[in-house]
Amino acid sequence: MDLITAKTEIEQLTAELERYNHAYYVEDNPVVSDYDYDMKMKRLREIEAEFPELLSPNSPSQRVGGEALNTFEKVEHTVQMGSLQDVFSFEEVTQFSDRIEKTVSSPGYIVEPKIDGLSVSLEYRDGEFFRGSTRGDGFIGEDVTANLRTIKSIPMTLTEKIPFIEVRGEVFMSRKSFEKLVEQQELNGEEPAKNPRNAAAGSLRQKNPKITAKRQLDIFVFNIQQIDGADITSHKDSLDYLKKLGFKTVPNYKKYTSADDVLERIAEIGVERVNYDFDIDGVVVKVDDFSQREDIGYTSKVPKWAVAYKFPPEEKETPLIDIEINVGRTGAITPVAVFEPIILAGTSVSRATLHNQDFISDKDIRIGDVIRVRKAGEIIPEVLMSVSHAENSEKFLLPSKCPVCGTPTVKSDEESAIRCPNVDCPAQLMRNIIHFASKKAMDIDGLGPAIIELLLDNKMISSVADLYELTEADLMMLPKFKEKSAGNLVRAIEKSKSNTLDRVIFGLGIRNIGQEAAKLLCDKFGTLEKIMSATKEEILEIDGFGEIMAENVVSAFANERNIQLIERFKGYGMTMYYETKALNDLRFDGLTFVLTGTLPSMTRDEAKKIIESFGGKASGSVSKKTSYVLAGEEAGSKLTKAQQLGITIIDEEEFKNMIK
Repeated sequence: MDLITAKTEIEQLTAELERYNHAYYVEDNPVVSDYDYDMKMKRLREIEAEFPELLSPNSPSQRVGGEALNTFEKVEHTVQMGSLQDVFSFEEVTQFSDRIEKTVSSPGYIVEPKIDGLSVSLEYRDGEFFRGSTRGDGFIGEDVTANLRTIKSIPMTLTEKIPFIEVRGEVFMSRKSFEKLVEQQELNGEEPAKNPRNAAAGSLRQKNPKITAKRQLDIFVFNIQQIDGADITSHKDSLDYLKKLGFKTVPNYKKYTSADDVLERIAEIGVERVNYDFDIDGVVVKVDDFSQREDIGYTSKVPKWAVAYKFPPEEKETPLIDIEINVGRTGAITPVAVFEPIILAGTSVSRATLHNQDFISDKDIRIGDVIRVRKAGEIIPEVLMSVSHAENSEKFLLPSKCPVCGTPTVKSDEESAIRCPNVDCPAQLMRNIIHFASKKAMDIDGLGPAIIELLLDNKMISSVADLYELTEADLMMLPKFKEKSAGNLVRAIEKSKSNTLDRVIFGLGIRNIGQEAAKLLCDKFGTLEKIMSATKEEILEIDGFGEIMAENVVSAFANERNIQLIERFKGYGMTMYYETKALNDLRFDGLTFVLTGTLPSMTRDEAKKIIESFGGKASGSVSKKTSYVLAGEEAGSKLTKAQQLGITIIDEEEFKNMIK
């Protein structure tokens, strides 16, 4: 295939895949099977691999997340991303409409749900997405372009090649995605996100776009900030035009000319919101006509032509029946309130976490109390306070022994949680095996929670090492297994033996040691034997490791159970060393490189790995400490800053000469 043919096919595949994405993620109306979609994506990646010079950052193949970022550059908003005046009663909405109608004649109002998410700016040049940023303080935000590219409801190419447009939208996490995230966080023994808004904000500011991609964020666009190439005179026209361009606009927006109809619509949205798969925290009312907005004007902080009606939080009182004690994967003991069911935000709730002993003591929560509960962000129930104590009630204290295995609990000075230190505790075992078999760890296909529970219930395994003793005949004795499924699982377990050492370490579930930390350990020490014998001081030499992480590693590998586990792993032929690409030649030792722009024949990630293999460091920001800036086409602000600081700037050709 020649370059012209490749370019034509890439353009065709890109158009088709973008159309499929829009139908699926924006219109909620899939028009092609998953298999057909996957085959076209596979073909696109093949051509881009053969012709890397044709790879665009806006390609559908790049929407799973690129390289990790060290920092977010600042973006100055040309048009301020302001806020709205909040109101909390229908009386205040009426006062707003009265003021409007005294200023302009026959105003129209657009009423739309107020999405509870994170406000962002999206900028397009000639119909192509080129930059996205957070709201920040309204004047200066942060460049999160790489992370926004992972949101599949954001079009990379508009339906019209409009010269320039900047739009404002709200990034959010659906309730379904949020529940999955919390479930995974609890399984990993992590502090779960408090609500979808916080989860969305944290996900959008991840340094690694691949993590953002996995969070399944979404967006609703609700405003044109500035535009060149079209004349829009009203808010409704702007929303209709945004739809036409391919944006997923704020849903259920409607126009009214009567203030009474506006109030009725606010009440309707209040009822409808329980059926939404996303959180809203109110309703926005805006004057529709742009020329009337100019007549109405602004205060020093907010526009006078709009208000945001905020729903009052729904709270209810209910008797506290019991406080259950749960034991997590890392041994964290979590108290859970069990109360008489109540209806909040349209659903029945009867349980809520009480977090830890400090939380219970501060609020003096006792079994038998009447407690006040609300739903945080429409999703997670939270206990606000104890309203009254039952007669003869006693202060509640978490048990001094694990409720499952009876081991005395421990508490460190660094955290509020108490833990069961027994790694063989049955409550921890299932969660540990689930983590070990997960995709990010040993990736044992077919070994999900239900199968693990089945194996445990039938006494076939009592540790992760026992998985490697299982045979097809063993599995065939269990319900749910037939010859094919048993063979598939045994092969998947066998295949996991060849996983890299960093996966093995991550699979062990050492507290605070995630995927990246496991890789850093392997890069530093090379073999499991050296990691196990490393001192705290040696581990602290790793950039990114703190005291607690180093202590946890040393403690984990001093644990007799882990020592025996690893001996068994060795016997099964699992990988005990780490194949690094580090070279003995450390010609870049002590040098810091910053990469910017598109390189002719290699990706920035490939260049970064080469730099690191020669002992150098790749940074995400330019400073006086930067040694070289490796610049490609369309290099941006990093190149400008390097020129201002007098940093040496090299191109790919010079870089290749340096590594000969």
